[in-house]
Amino acid sequence: MLIVEDDLDLGEILQRRLRSEGHAVDWQTNGDEAEEVLAYQAYDLIIMDIGLPGKSGPDVLAAIRRKGNTTPVMMLTARTEIDERVNALDLGADDYLPKPFDFREFYARCRAMLRRVQGAAADRTTVGDLIFDRSAKIVHLGDTRLTLPMREFRLLEIFIGNLDRVLSKDQIASQLFDFDSETGTSAIELYVGRLRKKLDRGIQIQTLRGIGYVASRSVD
Repeated sequence: MLIVEDDLDLGEILQRRLRSEGHAVDWQTNGDEAEEVLAYQAYDLIIMDIGLPGKSGPDVLAAIRRKGNTTPVMMLTARTEIDERVNALDLGADDYLPKPFDFREFYARCRAMLRRVQGAAADRTTVGDLIFDRSAKIVHLGDTRLTLPMREFRLLEIFIGNLDRVLSKDQIASQLFDFDSETGTSAIELYVGRLRKKLDRGIQIQTLRGIGYVASRSVD
């Protein structure tokens, strides 16, 4: 995720809370810098304030949409003018949340947009004997509840959202780790290995040497 917010207290809180939920989160405080980052870094979700130093949020939004960037965008603002909300939505925003807001509502909206990216209609996804609940952070395999650390839970979420698609280590790392994280692609093998041992049915994760991984439904 990318947060673009010049309120340092709010930006820090959102980054910390989202990271505690297991998400890789980058944070920019300037519209111009955010647009530069978006030119070379892909994200699953952008959370952007309307009033920013440099380019405004709507200007950044309009610029990335002109370039064909379809990443879901949630706009934040302390202003209440209806024209501003309509303008943001017309420019291509996917959601709009006025400040102040409750983190529970904010995160529920984030989950909803991420589900749309992954093609999931609800927080709970069933794949064979596997039941994956995003909001409750619970995974069941048949009658057994799996104990997954947050990184493994998010890794499984990435695979579930990309069944039968080949993912490179770089693609996985970009969703699992923050942009400035020192943890690189070498850690992906470790996390995949740990997760694979716990998934004896439901989903199988195949290693494609020199390419990456592909997850698919287990065949009984």
